[in-house]
Amino acid sequence: MTELFTEHKPWGYYTILDEEKEYKVKKLVVNPGGRLSLQVHKHRSEFWMVVEGNPVILCGGTAREYSVGENVFIPVETKHRLENFTGSRVTIIEIQRGAYLGEDDIIRLEDVYNRIQ
Repeated sequence: MTELFTEHKPWGYYTILDEEKEYKVKKLVVNPGGRLSLQVHKHRSEFWMVVEGNPVILCGGTAREYSVGENVFIPVETKHRLENFTGSRVTIIEIQRGAYLGEDDIIRLEDVYNRIQ
């Protein structure tokens, strides 16, 4: 796979590894203490595979700690968040699937970095 694009965020960064019309593959690296916003997507589902670290992932109404090799499916319009409470980084492989995959499909419900408009 070819690295297409890396974007730095307050919680770490993501790299787009592959992208086609109806799917996108990203590597998310979440720094110690980092936290993604509580969010939903109207046009895409996501599949997250933990490849490094022990994140706490909220999906729907359930939050739990995940280990390397575990995964979670996030259906369209499902509230979700990833948090890294550990002293080591967390790495996730994310597969997005849907008719629209733009970054403006993120609806932030809560955000510790004040990115809600």
